[in-house]
Amino acid sequence: GDELLERFGLSDAADRLVKTFSGGMRRRLDLAASLVAAPPVLFLDEPTTGLDPLSRNELWALLRELVHDGATLVLTTQYLEEADRLADDIVVLDRGQIAAAGTPSELKARIGGDRVEVVVGAAEHVARAADALARFAEGSVSSDTEASRVVAAVHPGTRLVEVVRALDRAGVDATDVHRREATLDDVFLTLTGTHAQHEVAA
Repeated sequence: GDELLERFGLSDAADRLVKTFSGGMRRRLDLAASLVAAPPVLFLDEPTTGLDPLSRNELWALLRELVHDGATLVLTTQYLEEADRLADDIVVLDRGQIAAAGTPSELKARIGGDRVEVVVGAAEHVARAADALARFAEGSVSSDTEASRVVAAVHPGTRLVEVVRALDRAGVDATDVHRREATLDDVFLTLTGTHAQHEVAA
C-alpha cells in the first residue's frame, strides 16, 4: 500500500478524502488500487479521459513503467495519439467492427506516406485549397471547413514550394503549409471515412 502510494506520487495525500483529489490524482489512485494484487494483465478503459496534458503525460509514464516491469496492459482509448505512444499492437474498432489491426508503424504504412497540411486564412478558401492540393494528392483530399484546414497524402517527391505556388495561383490565402508524417488519426479517417465515433484497443 505505502509503496504504491509512493510510486504514484500520492503519499502526501494519503490522509486526505478522495473527494478533494484532482482528476489526475483520482486516476492515479484508481490505477494504484488496481495494482494491489499485482495482476499480470490489467484492463484499462479510457484511463486518461478528462485529464490535463501534464496529468496525462504522468499517467503515460506510469503505464510504461508497468509494461517495463512485465505487466500486460489492454486499454481502450479515443485518443489516437495515446495509442500511438503506448501501444505495441492496436485494434481499430469502427462501429463495433474491427477496421484494422497491427503495430502503429504498420497501420500508418498501410495508408501511404507523408501528408501536406494547408491552413487557410478564411473558411471560404477551403474548397479552392482542396482543388489546388488535389493535383499532388494520392487519393482524396480531406477538408475541414470549421478548422479552415485541408490535408492530403501526397505523391513521393512533392515539393512544398510547388504546393505553395499552386495555392497562390488559385488565389488561396494560406497561413500555414507544412509536410508531416501520417498519424493514427489519418489511419482512422482513411479506413472509416470522416464520421467521428471511434475507439481503439491497444
